[in-house]
Amino acid sequence: MVQRLTYKRRHCYNTKSNAVKIIKTPGGKLTFQYTEKKRRVPRCGDCGMKLIGIPAVSPQIIRTLKKRQRKVSRAYGGSRCHECVKARIVRAFLKEEKKLVKKVAAQAAGAKKK
Repeated sequence: MVQRLTYKRRHCYNTKSNAVKIIKTPGGKLTFQYTEKKRRVPRCGDCGMKLIGIPAVSPQIIRTLKKRQRKVSRAYGGSRCHECVKARIVRAFLKEEKKLVKKVAAQAAGAKKK
């Protein structure tokens, strides 16, 4: 006959937060071993790509990590991927260039009038 097992903590339902697996102890007894939930890797806010260098841990644990483990050392470190940061820098540079070109064109048009 199969040995009956009972949950040791939380409630007696088979839920996501109460996940267990059956293991056999060195004494030959079957017991429940509680398993942790699988965590998702943080993703880029723009493109949805996985952020490299940031661990997939729960919010409680991420608060206890060191700052260098929570983010990557660059602009938008823990929230945007390197490709999106690069695109933002290029976009900002091109906007500034466009402003300068407009300004020079306006000065040239003003010089022609005079």
